Amino acid sequence: MDTRTAELAKIRDLDRYWAEATFRAPKRLPWMQTRILLDSLGLGLEQTVSYLGRQPDYQTFLAWVLATAGPPAADRIARYHAWLDAAQSPPATAERLAAIAAAPDVLDADDLAQWDALGFVILRGALSPDEAKACEDLLWQQVGGTPDDPATWYTRRPNGIMVQYFQHPALDVARTAPRVHKAFAQLWGTADLWMTVDRMSFNPPERPGYTFPGPHLHWDVSLAQPIPFATQGILYLTDTRADQGALQLVPGFHHRLPDWLDALGDADPRRVDLSAEAITIPAAAGDLIIWRQDLPHGASPNASDRPRMAHYVNMYAPTLTAHSVWR
Repeated sequence: MDTRTAELAKIRDLDRYWAEATFRAPKRLPWMQTRILLDSLGLGLEQTVSYLGRQPDYQTFLAWVLATAGPPAADRIARYHAWLDAAQSPPATAERLAAIAAAPDVLDADDLAQWDALGFVILRGALSPDEAKACEDLLWQQVGGTPDDPATWYTRRPNGIMVQYFQHPALDVARTAPRVHKAFAQLWGTADLWMTVDRMSFNPPERPGYTFPGPHLHWDVSLAQPIPFATQGILYLTDTRADQGALQLVPGFHHRLPDWLDALGDADPRRVDLSAEAITIPAAAGDLIIWRQDLPHGASPNASDRPRMAHYVNMYAPTLTAHSVWR
């Protein structure tokens, strides 16, 4: 075992996660610990689960982690271990979080009023035009497409509009941007948040032989009540019009969701068509749209002549809970 692999193997409960995910041991790691562990390692959930489905041995898994995400940042692992011990964050992390908490607000009173009323907000200029362009170029590489050749936009992908690509310095810009962190801190009421390692999205225009595959309006959380507060976010990499496959959601639905669910009785809420109430959200390259997880949301059919190009960016508090019952 080389030095890098030996250091990786010291990360607490990484061996347990591997054993559970490859069915060599019963699952006992808490859901939140698994989430923080993977984000600390710089790994996407989907890519890790997919790889572990091949049933690699532990040494092969460790080698894959290093080849995929590189050696994890020491400060992230130290923070993860401190969280496991219910201890204070390491000094460097504590200093960074304090700086975010003390930084000027990036969402103003109107933004926050919209958040309360409608359940979504737009952080304008989360990335600079050049930073957004670097992510756009990366996404073109991943889909094997050429911007000026629509024939190259429709290569069949097993995950539809989702592009299972997670690790690149261009993507880390948004994940480490203080303004992005500050926006989430305002909405969560704390700077003590963890950044997700998430994927990209490529939603090309509909054409004969190609229709929008979804996801249509949906929730990514159990609808068992009460739904815990959490956020979701999408970063546009190009200027995106309302008809360009933009994010759609039902604004303000969180205010009436509990009564709506009660009125449904035993009916399946996920089969109710709410599209007549949905709006699409246009925004500029580098803008980050953040919404509440209890809003029905999804991409939309692209009726324009350009693809929608995006990267999912989100943060969460380590106190976040999940219902054991899925509704």
